[in-house]
Amino acid sequence: MPILPQLQELLEREGVPYEVSTHPPAYTAQEVAEAEHVPGREVAKVVVVRGTRGFALFVAPAPYKLDLQRVRDVLADPEARLATEQEFRDLFPRCEIGAMPPFGNLFGLPVYVDPSLAQDESIVFNAGTHTHTVRVRYTDFARIVQPRVAAFAVKQ
Repeated sequence: MPILPQLQELLEREGVPYEVSTHPPAYTAQEVAEAEHVPGREVAKVVVVRGTRGFALFVAPAPYKLDLQRVRDVLADPEARLATEQEFRDLFPRCEIGAMPPFGNLFGLPVYVDPSLAQDESIVFNAGTHTHTVRVRYTDFARIVQPRVAAFAVKQ
């Protein structure tokens, strides 16, 4: 079963207004921004990081990239690195590879968010496929996920 129904159930249970959109296949966060006709800064890019204590989701706006040294500092883990698709594919069984939503609580993973993601009132993110996105207010996302906020991304 795809993750979208579970995500919708969570948002409805939490009383969060949301919008689901369908678009042509988009495989990068910037492509999602183009397909959805929204600024890249509103699209949440999800990156899986593997450290000595396991996996974590790092979330930043589409036009940003992770500074790996800052990620290591945030995790206090000099061994932290970007996880490979092979390493993380089984962590998100109801999602297409690279299309997982930034809701680590659905997968038992900690979430770190760069403060730049909160620049706009709402965020857009993949909903488990490369053709579906969800839009929610950033404040609702933060309330439900309770991410750790840390500066780890730089604008490309």
